[in-house]
Amino acid sequence: MKFQRQARILDLIEKNEIETQEELSEHLCSLGYNATQATVSRDIKELRLIKTLSQTTGKYKYAVAGTGVESSFSTRLRNIFKECVTDINFAQNMVVIKTLPGLGQAAAMAIDAMRDPAVVGTLGGDDTVFVVMKDTPAAEQFCKEAKNMLV
Repeated sequence: MKFQRQARILDLIEKNEIETQEELSEHLCSLGYNATQATVSRDIKELRLIKTLSQTTGKYKYAVAGTGVESSFSTRLRNIFKECVTDINFAQNMVVIKTLPGLGQAAAMAIDAMRDPAVVGTLGGDDTVFVVMKDTPAAEQFCKEAKNMLV
């Protein structure tokens, strides 16, 4: 449940400009998660979220740390990925990842945050992630490594 909630938090801050812990807690509660301010505070700390200035509103919002992502943050993203994903397959340079309902975009964000140079881009839906790789061998290798993460 914790990993699903944290995956949802990553998804929420990607889609919305969330300024406060209270606002984040309200979003989570509206999605059916029991999220007190203390829970949200711990999740923010574990996910290593930062506050950045919004280009559209000029207010501060929560965001995923950019450059210099720490290894513990990468570990957290990998754990979220592991909890979300149900199946992985590839065809040529494309990888299709099936997730639990509602967690496709969170899994896509986790892949993007891993900053794999072989990943050209991702597209996350409700329960499916489409990953374009540089070439077929990269897709095969990514699929193999991703499946190993699920074990």
